[in-house]
Amino acid sequence: MNNISIDGKPIGKHTHPYIIAELSANHNGSLERALETITMAQEMGADAVKLQTYTADTMTIDCDAEEFQVHGGLWDGYTLYNLYKWAQTPFEWHKAMFEHARNLGITVFSTPFDETAVDLLEDLNTPAYKVASFETIDLPLIRYIAKTKKPMIISTGMANEEEIEEAITVAKESGCEQLVLLHCVSGYPVPAEQSNLKTIPDMEKRFNVPVGLSDHTTGTVVPVAAAALGACVIAKQVTLSRKDTGPDTALSVEPQELRQLCEDTKSAWRALGTPGYECKSVEKSSIKFRRSIYFTKNLQAGEIITKEHIRRIRPGFGLAPKYYQELLGKTAKYEIERGTATSWDLVE
Repeated sequence: MNNISIDGKPIGKHTHPYIIAELSANHNGSLERALETITMAQEMGADAVKLQTYTADTMTIDCDAEEFQVHGGLWDGYTLYNLYKWAQTPFEWHKAMFEHARNLGITVFSTPFDETAVDLLEDLNTPAYKVASFETIDLPLIRYIAKTKKPMIISTGMANEEEIEEAITVAKESGCEQLVLLHCVSGYPVPAEQSNLKTIPDMEKRFNVPVGLSDHTTGTVVPVAAAALGACVIAKQVTLSRKDTGPDTALSVEPQELRQLCEDTKSAWRALGTPGYECKSVEKSSIKFRRSIYFTKNLQAGEIITKEHIRRIRPGFGLAPKYYQELLGKTAKYEIERGTATSWDLVE
């Protein structure tokens, strides 16, 4: 696998998961709120903030035919056009949002949904791109993004193995040298039991690229579990408050939850460590309290050792319990006092 980094921050198994705070539509139509959310993400410990760059007209057409309507779920009753008009992040906001993030020292990049969005983001010198799950099959868009030679993160919700392979091939053949896949289940929200996190290590092995998680469950348990399975990136939608209704509010974590997610995923990553069976440093003070064989009854020199004289007890300064049978029937060389740790020097 190639080394991946965004804005100088490495991504991979050698470092803690890269946390992307997804602004999504949680600006709720307010640039001020968008800027406040970027500030919050930086303060809570996220590595990056990700925007979405589209307009209703670059996403779909204004049409109320049945196939353009949403039925069920969070956005029931909307046409696609009206939903995206509600949720869009205006192009003219982007410069202020990029400048604000950079002034704070937090990385900012975006998901473009068409070529005009890529052009805008290139003008802003975005350090990376993310491809949304719904656009994973838009190979011309992936090709256009890849030609920038910027790191690319592709979400794989709904995509089958062949579609993922096609996206990877097009990206790499078109100039992308730093590629990350995100396991994703495109439900809104996703029940935890449908997250199928074991797909993460399988994807990494199958496609030979770093793999993370784009999470649509509620809460932070699933991202932490993903980190424990080796996810190198965690993308999670964030909001200032779920009380403020917006297109993506119900899926999003609030500030303190984001802080907890950042801390807990780092802890989960640290807990992975490396395979090994050597005594860990924290265990060294405990070794002395393992069981060993002790004399539990006084013996005279020349006396035969029986079950009445020795026991396998704590602490661990005597012979290991595996020598118990071997000690039985041995002769004491010296007078031995009860509470003495056994050793071969004390017996014939």
